[in-house]
Amino acid sequence: MSREPRGPNEKLGAVLALAGISNAGLARRVNDLGAQRGLTLRYDKTSVARWVSKGMVPQGVAPHLIAAAIGSKLGRPVPLHEIGLADADPAPEVGLAFPRDVGSAVRSATELYRLDPAGRRGGGGGVWQSLAGSFSVSAYAVPTSRWLIKPADSSVARDASALTGTAGIVPAGPGTAGAGPLPGPADEQRPYPPALTSLRVGHSDVAKLREAAQEARRWDSKYGGGDWRSSMVPECLRVDATPLLLGSYSDEVGRSLFGATAELTRLAGWMAFDTGQQEAAQRYYIQALRLARAAADVPLGGYVLASMSLQATYRGFADEGVDLAQAALERNRGLATARTMSFFHLVEARALAKAGDSAACGTSLAAAEGWLERSRDGDPDPSWLDFYSYDRLAADAAECYRDLKAPRQVRRFTEQALSRPTEEFVRSHGLRLVVSAVAELESGNLDAACAAGTRAVEVAGRISSARTTEYVRDLLHRLEPYGDEPRVAELRERARPLLAAPA
Repeated sequence: MSREPRGPNEKLGAVLALAGISNAGLARRVNDLGAQRGLTLRYDKTSVARWVSKGMVPQGVAPHLIAAAIGSKLGRPVPLHEIGLADADPAPEVGLAFPRDVGSAVRSATELYRLDPAGRRGGGGGVWQSLAGSFSVSAYAVPTSRWLIKPADSSVARDASALTGTAGIVPAGPGTAGAGPLPGPADEQRPYPPALTSLRVGHSDVAKLREAAQEARRWDSKYGGGDWRSSMVPECLRVDATPLLLGSYSDEVGRSLFGATAELTRLAGWMAFDTGQQEAAQRYYIQALRLARAAADVPLGGYVLASMSLQATYRGFADEGVDLAQAALERNRGLATARTMSFFHLVEARALAKAGDSAACGTSLAAAEGWLERSRDGDPDPSWLDFYSYDRLAADAAECYRDLKAPRQVRRFTEQALSRPTEEFVRSHGLRLVVSAVAELESGNLDAACAAGTRAVEVAGRISSARTTEYVRDLLHRLEPYGDEPRVAELRERARPLLAAPA
């Protein structure tokens, strides 16, 4: 269904002509993109003709799919306003910008933090539900190129008192003294309240954000990105980080503040990714990269790019995943620690494996292992990399060889990855068990595959992670040819509550 006609949509018609896409061609591309996201769409050339000649606006995710389809042909992101569909969603572009100046970067990030409580929190979906299916890997192109060209801002010192009376976002919630309710569209141009503009930020304020990030990383690894504890990260960004970003700080404190906020923002993106909310994850990642630039923290920026790479690879854009991982590597040569470089090479290997490049993947895995062997306990590794060890390298190597259909190698690395299971990284343990099950199945060991699968289902039932559930679903799909086997039927029955649970 489409909304009421508004007159010809000349913008859409002009962009279609520029891209060289026919009405039938656009309909086919939109239907295909919908199918990739599990949607059944039946648009045809008549539907597109109505959008162009009568200005009818398709509902739901369709406007974003139209933009993605045209953007894919043009080789660049296409915002909804460019195709005359900006009013299809109240805030379709929030979080996608990578501003050049620091002030605009603060505004872009805080707009996203303000949006999230109306979207993901509470499980209602909200604006994220309306944006479902709008993930576009091309949206990473501009942020990546701008970060590569200039990975550090020249100065981030801020005298907020001098900004009183200028336009800005007014945060609200506990911890924001004097702030009123969240502003609506009509009052977004209100001045900063004095309680915010007079706030002087110090190192102790930043330390609290870093402590929150450290605790959130532990929650995420142990309970999954969908656990109620993880939902507190967006709340922390909105309630705690926003007033600090809008306060006053020296260049030194500001760098530290932007770094801590970038860590939390990347975590919010990672948790959204783990729960299958790709549109939210993409926006958090872009803002995290921009904040890392303000922090002048090149390794952290590389870590955000590595997260983008993993998302792109997981979503089926392996080539773009390779590019993002290599961008992280190139900018960090001579800057990042050996352990950090090892992780970036590992992420590169994951993308290369998905792309089917066995030789290049092997080279990257060897580089990852070599850098890890060069690391030492006394190295100044960043705190956000404390999860990374040889166990993680072995686990990801196993996934690489799974994608390359080399079950013997998968079994070898999975045995190493599972040699020291820990309650600290429950989700990772569950994922490794599924990979082990797939390797056993491909090696012809049905009993071992079902045994590992049963253990994986038990672990997956203890956490909230859509990604882990998808791994289990994929395993069961691979087991379908053996559906008459009692042990397979038993595994499927054990997994039923997990697969039936809401995402």
